[in-house]
Amino acid sequence: MNFDQPPVVRVSRSSHAELTAGEWPRTIPAAEQLLKDGLDLGPGVTFLVGENGSGKSTLVEAIAVAYGLSPEGGSAHGRHETRSTESPLHRDLQIQRGIGTGRWGFFLRAETMHGWYTYMDDYGSPTEADYHAMSHGESFLEVLNSKFDSPSFYCLDEPEAALSFRSTLTLIRVLHDIAAVGGQVLCATHSPVLASMPGARILEIGDWGIRESTWDELELVKHWKAYLDAPMRYLRHTLADD
Repeated sequence: MNFDQPPVVRVSRSSHAELTAGEWPRTIPAAEQLLKDGLDLGPGVTFLVGENGSGKSTLVEAIAVAYGLSPEGGSAHGRHETRSTESPLHRDLQIQRGIGTGRWGFFLRAETMHGWYTYMDDYGSPTEADYHAMSHGESFLEVLNSKFDSPSFYCLDEPEAALSFRSTLTLIRVLHDIAAVGGQVLCATHSPVLASMPGARILEIGDWGIRESTWDELELVKHWKAYLDAPMRYLRHTLADD
């Protein structure tokens, strides 16, 4: 019997699923493919990369909530809610957990972390950091350093939103260290820097659904390389008068 499994082995459609074909969020190709084919998750870091509206954040959110994490960020033990906006996709998902793994995890969601900071002001331990007293980027790094410290399941939704170039490199180190001790990470990102992490699995999300990719093959990387090489090739169209 293998006890060397990650916290989440596979995500698939639950036998009690209720969403019908053509009903949102099944209208998102990536969500439909997840329900149809399921998704095997290995140890270490998996990046979901895609354009706005492609469904990468919807998938991360649904998998995080199905695992038992708070939909607005945080762990399974503390829940705050400002406004319920999560999709119903999590209710149709079934999580196959690794044998012998714990249930702790953390969901870092860039757009709702301010609410989580306020929740921690009210309910956190006396030694909890004062996140509101920090800059946006500093608070993210503090969360990474204090909460991402065990071989558990971590979901991140566009964590680079608050991070500078150097801080993004620090995040890569944090994710590397988590993977090294047996942790598992699922991360939605727009960052070509973050996606360049050695050893990470990359899934590109788009109109096609979900497909395996490499860093060099990503549309995101190709566009950034072309833009940085010659910005005006893009800007002359963006700034042109109609």
